Amino acid sequence: MSTVKINSIKAWILAARPKTLTGAAVPVMIGTAFAWKNCGAEMFQMIPAILCFLFAFIMQIDANFINDYFDCLKGNDDSSTRLGPKRACSEGWITLKAMRWGLMITTLLACLIGLPLIYFGGIEMIIIGIICVLFCFLYTTKLSYIGLGDLLVLVFFGIIPVCLTYYVIVPKDMQYIPWTVFLTSLGCGLVIDTLLCINNFRDRNNDKKDGKITLIVRLGENRGYKLYQTVGFIGVILTMIAILIEGMEIDKNQETILALTAFIPYTILLDRASKKMKSIWKGKELNLVLGMTARNMFIYGLTTVLSILIIQYV
Repeated sequence: MSTVKINSIKAWILAARPKTLTGAAVPVMIGTAFAWKNCGAEMFQMIPAILCFLFAFIMQIDANFINDYFDCLKGNDDSSTRLGPKRACSEGWITLKAMRWGLMITTLLACLIGLPLIYFGGIEMIIIGIICVLFCFLYTTKLSYIGLGDLLVLVFFGIIPVCLTYYVIVPKDMQYIPWTVFLTSLGCGLVIDTLLCINNFRDRNNDKKDGKITLIVRLGENRGYKLYQTVGFIGVILTMIAILIEGMEIDKNQETILALTAFIPYTILLDRASKKMKSIWKGKELNLVLGMTARNMFIYGLTTVLSILIIQYV
C-alpha cells in the first residue's frame, strides 16, 4: 500500500472499505424480497427500493469514514499494533482535514438520498433518518467503548433496515410490519453481528488496553468465542422459523421444506468458520475468519431472499 497517494481516489476507495457494503446490502435485500412477495410485482415500488439501497450504502461508507477519523484521533489505529486492515487516516493516505470533509459530504448525501422516502413512508422517516445519522457518530465516539456495539448492529443492521425497507416499498394500505418480517430482521441483525464478534475477538487485547470495553472484552475470550457461534446459529434459526410460518400460512408445505434446506450451506460454513476461529484463536490470522464471516453473511442474505421467493413462486 506504499503507492497510495495522499487524498487520491485509491485512498478514498480504501477508506470506504467496499467489502463492508455487503453488510449494508443484506438487510435491504431481505426487506425488498418480503415486499415483493407480499405485494406482488404489480404493486411493488421500485423507487423506494433503490433509495433504500443507496441510503444503506452511503451510510455504511459514512460510518467507515467516521470510524477511520475518530479512531485515528484517539490513536486506536496505530499501525504498529493494529491487527485488522489498515486505516486511511492513520496510514496517512487521507489527511484529517480531508476526512472531515469526506464524512460531512457522505452524511449530507445520505440525508438527501433518504429525504424522498418521506413521500413513501411518511414524516416519521425524518426521525428515523436523524436517529441513523446520530448513532452513526455515537457508535464510534462513545457506544462501542461501553459494549453496546452488538446491540446497535441488531438494531441498525437488522430491525430498522429490514422492516423499514419493507414498509416504504409496499403500498400505503399495507404499511404495517408482519411479525415474520420482524422476526427475520432480528435474525438478520444477529447474523451480521458475527462480523462484529470476530472483529472484536481479534482485537480483544488491544481494545482492553485502550479502554474499549466491547462485549467480547466483558465476556472474556472463551465466552466471546461462544458468542460468535451463538448469534450466528440463533440468527439463522429465527429466519428459518419466519420462513416456515410464511410457508404454512399459504399452505405450501413441500415448497417450505425446500426453502428451509437452502440454509444448510450457511450453517455448514458458519461451523467451519467457528472451527477455524478456534484453531487460530489470536493474532492477524483471524482476518481469514473475518473474510469467511463476511462471505457467510452474504450467503445468508442470498439464501433468505431465495427461500422467500421459493415459497412464493415454486
